[in-house]
Amino acid sequence: MAHPLVLQLHFCRNELKRAMEGVTEAEAVRRLEPMNSLGWMVAHLARQEQQYWLIWAQGQTLVPELIELASSGAPPTTPPLAEMWVAWEKVISAAQPWLDNLTTSDLTTHMLVNGQPLWESTGTLLRRVAYHYFYHIGESQAVRQLMGHQGVGDFVGEIGDKAPYVPE
Repeated sequence: MAHPLVLQLHFCRNELKRAMEGVTEAEAVRRLEPMNSLGWMVAHLARQEQQYWLIWAQGQTLVPELIELASSGAPPTTPPLAEMWVAWEKVISAAQPWLDNLTTSDLTTHMLVNGQPLWESTGTLLRRVAYHYFYHIGESQAVRQLMGHQGVGDFVGEIGDKAPYVPE
């Protein structure tokens, strides 16, 4: 079984998918400044997971266009949602086996990048990614409400059923 922090990340990913249910392609590329487009949010979270779990942890870049398309501080973009879901799924699928094999001991270590340890442990990076998901889930719900969507989902969803506390 995957480490409990990895299971929480699974939940966060599913909450992102739930947050985007019913979004059209036209809505996903619309940008209500200064907020990001919904397509960008999916791309941005895929970019972060690729950076951490594929580039840094495994030395592979599967979707290089995510780096320029969805980096923090880069010029705003409005990528198509369907394409970003494909990129997101590709990154998630490639990262998941590595994540599923993490142990408590692994989470206390720092990955090496160019021979230097990262500033945060792998476990802290894992938490950073999970919390980052909820930051953009909240942003996505605000964007959807401004677009006139009614009855957007309640968050955090069924955490007690789908991702309850599990001791290490």
